Amino acid sequence: MLNYIWLGLVVAAALLAGYHEFTGAASGTFKDVTEKAFEMARFAVMELALPLAGIMALWLGIMRLAERAGLIQILARFLRPVLRRLFPDVPPDHPAMGSMLMNIAANMLGLSNAATPLGLRAMSDLETLNPRPGTATNAMCTFLAINTSSVQLIPATAIGVLAVSGSTNPTAIAGTAFLATLCAAVAAVFAVKSLEKLPWYRLPAPPVMAAGQPSVIPGTEPAIAPAPASVVAPLKPLGAVVLLLFVAGTAAVFLRLALPEWFGFVPSADFQKNGLFVRAVKALSLLSIPFLLSFFPLYAALRRVKVYEEFVEGAKEGFQVAIRIIPYLVAILVAIGMFRAAGGIELIALCLSPVLNAIHFPTELLPMCLVRPLSGSGTLGLFTELVKQHGPDSLIARTAGTIYGSTETTFYVVAVYFGSVGVRRTRHAVPAGLFADLIGIVASIAICRLVFG
Repeated sequence: MLNYIWLGLVVAAALLAGYHEFTGAASGTFKDVTEKAFEMARFAVMELALPLAGIMALWLGIMRLAERAGLIQILARFLRPVLRRLFPDVPPDHPAMGSMLMNIAANMLGLSNAATPLGLRAMSDLETLNPRPGTATNAMCTFLAINTSSVQLIPATAIGVLAVSGSTNPTAIAGTAFLATLCAAVAAVFAVKSLEKLPWYRLPAPPVMAAGQPSVIPGTEPAIAPAPASVVAPLKPLGAVVLLLFVAGTAAVFLRLALPEWFGFVPSADFQKNGLFVRAVKALSLLSIPFLLSFFPLYAALRRVKVYEEFVEGAKEGFQVAIRIIPYLVAILVAIGMFRAAGGIELIALCLSPVLNAIHFPTELLPMCLVRPLSGSGTLGLFTELVKQHGPDSLIARTAGTIYGSTETTFYVVAVYFGSVGVRRTRHAVPAGLFADLIGIVASIAICRLVFG
C-alpha cells in the first residue's frame, strides 16, 4: 500500500505545482516543491536519523542489560494472558513480548525519546520470528497499530502549548485525550484483527528452504541481534535488600512530587489546579526515565552481569539502526513535504468542507486532522495557530489539543519501524493505523463537545 501512497503523493505534488505555475499562483510552484523536497531530505538525515543514533545507543544498551539479567522475561511472563491474546503467533517467553510491553508503557507516559528505540527493538525481536523476510507478520501489524493508537495518560506537548498560551486550565484536556486514545486503541485492535482475515491481506506461504540452505536469507537478518541466552547468578538476600531500598527511595520521591503537602511543602498555585491523577502521572513521567536508567543496571549488577561490557555491546546497534532507516525516512518525508508545499492539504480541505459542514464537523480542525498522519511538526504548528486564533480555553483549541494528544504520525511510524527491519510489504498496518486515527479524531470531537460544551 505504501507504494501507491508514496507514488500518489509525488505525482499529485508535481501536477499541483504545474497547475500553480500555469495559473501564476504565488505559492505551491515548482520552486516551492523543489525547496521543500531538499529541505525534508536534509531534515530526515540531520535532524531525525542522526540524533536518533545516540538515543538508540542508550536504550539498546539498557535493553540488553534488562534482557541479560532476565527482567524482560519476567515482565513478559507477568502480562502473558493479555499479550497472548493480542499476539498469538509470538511465543509467551520471547523477548519481543517484554520489548513491546515497555514500548507501550513509554508511549502511555509520553516518553517519546524512550518509546521509539524500544519500539524498534520490539520490531527487531518480532523479525526474528518472521519466516517471510520483507513482509510484515500479523504480530508486526498488530504491534504497529497499537503503537500508533497507544493510550495516552498525559498529552504533555498539547498541555504545554495551552499553558504557554495562557490557558486557565491547560490540563483540562488530560481526561478527554485519555478517553479518545482509549477509543482509538480499541478501534486499532479491532481493525487490525479484522483486516488480517481478508483475502488480500492474508500472508503468503513461507519460502521453502532446500536441504542445507540457511534458515535466514542473507541480507534479511534483523537490525538488532538479540542478546544470547546466558545463565545469570541468582539474586542474593543482600541484593534484594538493596533493590528494596532503591525502590522505596524512588517511591518517596514520587510521593514528594505528587503530594508535596504531605512533606510540609506548600505547592504553587498552578500545581494546586491539577487533580491528583494529573499530579501522579506527571510525577511518574518525570521519574520513569531516571528510574529505568538506574534500576536496570543495578539489577543486572546484583545478578553478576558485566554491566559496562553488556551495555556497550547493546549500544553498538544504535548507529546501525539509525543508518538503516535513513532511506525510508527520506522517501516518506520528501513525498509528504512535496505534497504539502504544492498545496495538496489545502485542496483536500476545500473539497471536503461542504460534506463536513453538513455533518457539523468543525472545518477549522480539518487541516490539522489531514496533516496529523503525515507530519508531527506540521500538526504542532497548526495546533499552535488554532490556539492563537481561537484562544487557549476555546472549544476549538481544547478539541485540537485532544486530537493532537490522541493520534499519531502513522506514516512516519510505519516508515521508521518497518524500515528498521527491511519490511517493504506492510499489508494492513497502514489501513489499521489510519482507521485508529480517524476514530481518535471523531472521539475527540464528540467527547470535547460533551465535556466542554
